[in-house]
Amino acid sequence: MTEKTLSGVLPVFQTPFNDDETIDFVTLEREIDWLYECGADGVVFAMVSEALRFSTEERRQIVEAVCRFNRDRGVVIISVGAEHTLLAEDYARHAEASGADAVMAIPPVSVAIGEGELLKYYEFILNSTSLPLIAQDASGYVGRPMSVAFQAGLLDAYGADRVLFKPEAVPIGPRLTELRDATHGRATIFEGSGGIALVESYRRGIAGTMPGSDLIKGIIALWNALEAGDEDLTYKLSFPISSLIAMQHGLDGFLVVEKYLLRKQGIFKNELVRGPVGFTMDMETREEIDRLFDRVMIAVEESGTA
Repeated sequence: MTEKTLSGVLPVFQTPFNDDETIDFVTLEREIDWLYECGADGVVFAMVSEALRFSTEERRQIVEAVCRFNRDRGVVIISVGAEHTLLAEDYARHAEASGADAVMAIPPVSVAIGEGELLKYYEFILNSTSLPLIAQDASGYVGRPMSVAFQAGLLDAYGADRVLFKPEAVPIGPRLTELRDATHGRATIFEGSGGIALVESYRRGIAGTMPGSDLIKGIIALWNALEAGDEDLTYKLSFPISSLIAMQHGLDGFLVVEKYLLRKQGIFKNELVRGPVGFTMDMETREEIDRLFDRVMIAVEESGTA
């Protein structure tokens, strides 16, 4: 990745907590350092950072801390989606003032709005900041899908330098291709399935991927294998990564497993997820995750990128 280019492996960091569920900024800084040591091209604050479970003041604190911890080693992308437009605008302005390189926004999730209202929502965010905006269709987890026509129209109105995309509506592959073709290849698109659709998405022309932090070593090795055209290594890495991600059911499933693996790797001190939590791991799930993670790390060792 060239400096300040929005591309490559851009992990969404998990937020560590102290025992009283306040934000553990010491561990957060260690996590950001570790991600860059592993070869990340930037860091992202988004849904698996537990963005939906923070107060406005906590979000501000996290954004300011991450931009400070980043130390210009890569890009910082900040999720600014909110349930009302004025708050999303405020988040976007704060992200830019804090030193972020781009913002990302999901639509409101508490109300089903038409595309006319959705357009106004994104226009207000775009007009509140000079930063690029990544329009995130998070309907694989929350909300409703955005039409490809709507996304293409947003790009036409503001240009490919201002509007980028993270499409997660299913089926991911065909919809990604439809968006690419509808924009005549002008759209910058990021894969956001945690890595389970990375190989397929890469072949369809993505600029980068936004996985969780826990599998950063495996995802970077997989990205490098794809870039090198190494088919054998690509699938040696992809199969255990995809199997592991498939065990993470829903947003809370990602949070629980990712924090478990971050603790396993010595980055987090605990596995606290803010409740209420909709997913828990039993012993047999944990044992299978351990087996799959071991297979990922064996493949990483064989790739020479460990």
